[in-house]
Amino acid sequence: MAQLSLPSLDQPFVVGSIQTLFGLVPQVSSSLVWGDRLGAFKARWGIGRMHYTVEPGLYALGKPDHQSPIFVTANYKMSFDKLREALPGRNAWILVLDTKGINVWCASGKGTFGTKELVGRIKSSGLEEIVSHRELILPQLSGPGVAAHLVKKLSGFKVTYGPILAADLPAFLNHELKATPEMRLKTFTIRERMALIPMEVVGALKVGFIVIPVLFLLALFGRLGGGLTSALHHGLFSVLDLLIAILAGAVLTPLLLPWVPGRAFSLKGFGLGLLGVAMLMIFVWNDWVTWSGRLEILSWVFLIPATSAYLAMNFTGASTYTSLSGVRKEMRWALPLQIGSGIVGMILWLGSNFLT
Repeated sequence: MAQLSLPSLDQPFVVGSIQTLFGLVPQVSSSLVWGDRLGAFKARWGIGRMHYTVEPGLYALGKPDHQSPIFVTANYKMSFDKLREALPGRNAWILVLDTKGINVWCASGKGTFGTKELVGRIKSSGLEEIVSHRELILPQLSGPGVAAHLVKKLSGFKVTYGPILAADLPAFLNHELKATPEMRLKTFTIRERMALIPMEVVGALKVGFIVIPVLFLLALFGRLGGGLTSALHHGLFSVLDLLIAILAGAVLTPLLLPWVPGRAFSLKGFGLGLLGVAMLMIFVWNDWVTWSGRLEILSWVFLIPATSAYLAMNFTGASTYTSLSGVRKEMRWALPLQIGSGIVGMILWLGSNFLT
């Protein structure tokens, strides 16, 4: 039998405790406080994202007893909070799996929200002695990682898959654990896509904060022979070009996803990158009169689409119509093209600043 262990009571969202045969189980409320919402906001923007977790184990929502339902979720705190917030006035047990701070859908694909972890957590929480029934309610999106028949065989607990959205749980419970077709449908609306943008923009800018000053200084020193004004112009132009690439790949791609031609995400990002290049050409048309200007513009014809195509691929795991095999297949042909295009672009850009 697995060693029994319960989560710590010393967590900021814990409001009390429930006495069980194996000790005190942390008690939580369905009402989120300001600190919970601030933490979610920061996680959306990539601030402390991988540390935004709750301790794995068993929690009590309200005042559950031996007949109360058991919900299973990930230890990514936003997943945990979405679940408890969806169940106001309910008494239930919440079994939190150790998914390394990853949400249910992604953890299921990675295997951390899986059969072995679930069975082990059932045993280590003493759940068999705490409840009199043998039924677990799992998120539907955990299905790829959990083999329900093995959970039943190894633990004696039956797995029932709940709706995709935690908000549908009250209706699911009221209808004897039966989900409507709408509850089984995973959408990817513009609002849902917008929620992913901050994390990707911050990730891109973290690299950009290193690359942008380097590009600016290289362009500045390379063009000093033409005067300080010209050097500053080309330095700022390089910064603008990189920001346009980030805008196309990390912002416009998810926003315009259904309407941008192409099935591959890299092609969608590439197309929007080309649109950014076209806009730049219109505003810097005068730079075509010199060889250095032509080389510089040509360099960004390679660099902007390559960067935006790379950033666009970050959204493949958050869509409803990609698969792990499809993503790997796309990366095999897209990454070499992006790297090659980036190298050609950098050679042309350096040539425009130092060799002409």
